[in-house]
Amino acid sequence: MIILFRTNKLRKICNDKDLATRNYGATQGLLLMRRLDDLKAADCLNVFRDFPSARCHELKGNRKGQLSIDLLHPRRLIFKPADDPIPKKPDGGLDWKGVRSIKILEVVDTHD
Repeated sequence: MIILFRTNKLRKICNDKDLATRNYGATQGLLLMRRLDDLKAADCLNVFRDFPSARCHELKGNRKGQLSIDLLHPRRLIFKPADDPIPKKPDGGLDWKGVRSIKILEVVDTHD
């Protein structure tokens, strides 16, 4: 999968183990790097439906259109499909099998 980033700063943090560790702690930083490696290796987003430890899911409310993958509780990796156009099912829902690129938005506790 193609991975894009909302900002250059976020891209640098997510692509450098030392920066990820400095910003999120040792365990969280390593898990972030692992999740990004898993995303890069995937053919499409649908792979993450059967990835129980990631708990990848679509968000609701003011985060509609975004998705979340669990990191170390309570932090989550927040992203959105970056395909143009965004793949949709006939019913209008997101077609996870068609998502081949994503944009990382942030690493955050969505419950704050």
